[in-house]
Amino acid sequence: MKKVITKSDKETLALGEYLAKSLHGGEVLALYGDLGAGKTVLAKGIAKGLGIREQVNSPTFNIMKVYPVRGHKTIKSFCHVDAYRLHSGADLEAIGLKDYFKDKVAVILIEWAEKIEKILPKNTKKIKLKHISPEIREIRCQRYATF
Repeated sequence: MKKVITKSDKETLALGEYLAKSLHGGEVLALYGDLGAGKTVLAKGIAKGLGIREQVNSPTFNIMKVYPVRGHKTIKSFCHVDAYRLHSGADLEAIGLKDYFKDKVAVILIEWAEKIEKILPKNTKKIKLKHISPEIREIRCQRYATF
């Protein structure tokens, strides 16, 4: 598992942009971490790195938001999921998340992935964020994620 320490939201955002460059479509990114660990900031960086210009916020109340990706050779959509309010993966299956898991031109990013871990595909890239201090985050990636 690879580890990076970021010392500001700006650095966490930049790490997300960097990670986006390694994506080709068909990836599922599972973000783990407590409240305030930087999951949404990292998600915004990944979205920015994919070329999404819209304001990306955590879809806590909508649960899932899909953004079109324009100008990327192989990725056509970014599916941002927030499982915070869910009890199980069955809630997401009901709104069609498993269809996105099969979509080779989409990137799926799931905040609070521990809540739906049972339905995650085997090749899911797990990213664990830890809040060290008000500004410092420890970010660990496993399974194909590159720093």
